[in-house]
Amino acid sequence: MELRPLYMPAFGAITTVVLLLLLRAGQRLWSPAHTVRSDLEQGHLAHALLQVGQVLGVFLISGSVVAGSVQGESLAQDVLWVAAHGVAALVLLVLFGHLGVRVLLRARLAAEVERGNIAAGLAAGSHYLATGLLLSRSLSGTDLGSLGVALVFFVLAQLTLHLFVMLFRTLTAYDDAEEILGENLAAALSYAGVTVALSLIIGHAVEGTFVDWATSLRGYALALLFALALYPVRQLFVQTLLLGARFSFRGGRLDQGIAAERNLGMGVLEAVSYLAAAFLVTRLG
Repeated sequence: MELRPLYMPAFGAITTVVLLLLLRAGQRLWSPAHTVRSDLEQGHLAHALLQVGQVLGVFLISGSVVAGSVQGESLAQDVLWVAAHGVAALVLLVLFGHLGVRVLLRARLAAEVERGNIAAGLAAGSHYLATGLLLSRSLSGTDLGSLGVALVFFVLAQLTLHLFVMLFRTLTAYDDAEEILGENLAAALSYAGVTVALSLIIGHAVEGTFVDWATSLRGYALALLFALALYPVRQLFVQTLLLGARFSFRGGRLDQGIAAERNLGMGVLEAVSYLAAAFLVTRLG
C-alpha cells in the first residue's frame, strides 16, 4: 500500500493546528487585546469577521500545502517541505491580506475594524479569504525551482485580483470604500462577494502543471476571460432579470438599493450571484 495516503490526513490536521497556533501567536503580538474568544464574548463582531477570513485562509492553505508537498517517499522530506511551504504560505497570507486591504479599501479600514465597523470587518475578512484561495491554488512543489514558479504565479494572481476588483468597482456609481467605511453592510456584502468570486476564477486560472512561461502565461490569460461573466451577472441577471429594473451599462437600480437604501437583501443577492457564477464557470472551464 502506498505510504502517502496513510499519513496525509494526519499531516493535514497537524499542519492546520500548527499554522493556527502561529497565527494566534502573531495576533497576540500585534493586537494583544483581541482573540477570537474575547471578540466573540465582547460582541466585537467586526474584528471577529476579520479573524474568520484569516482562519478560513489557513484551512485552505493547509490542505493545499499537504496535498502538494507530501510524496510518501521520505517522511523527513515530507515534513521539511510541508513546514517550509506552510510557514511561507502563512506569512504570505498575512502580508498580502494586510497590504491588499490597505490598497483596495484605504488605510482607514483597520481603524474602522477596531472601532467596531462590521462592514469593514466583513470586507477585510473577505480579502484574507480571497488571498487564502489564491495561495491554495498556486503554492505547491517539492523543490526550490517549483516553489519559485509558484511564488511568481501567486504574486501575478494577487496583482490580477487587485486590478479586476478595481475595474469591477468602476461599474458602481458609488464609492465602495467610502460606503464600507461608512458602515454600509450591503456595500460590504457586494464587495466581499465579487472579491471572493474573482479569487475563485483567478485561482482556477493559475492552477495546472507548469510547462514553460509562454504556454503557462497564455493559458492563464485565456482562463481569466471567465471573469468577464461577472459583468452580465450584475447588470443583466441581478438588476434586470431578478430585480425587474431597466438595463443599464453602469449603475442603476442595484446601485440605488445598495448605496442609498442600504438594502441587505440586495447585497446578499448580488454576492451570492457572483459566487454562483464563479463556481459555474470554474466547473465548466
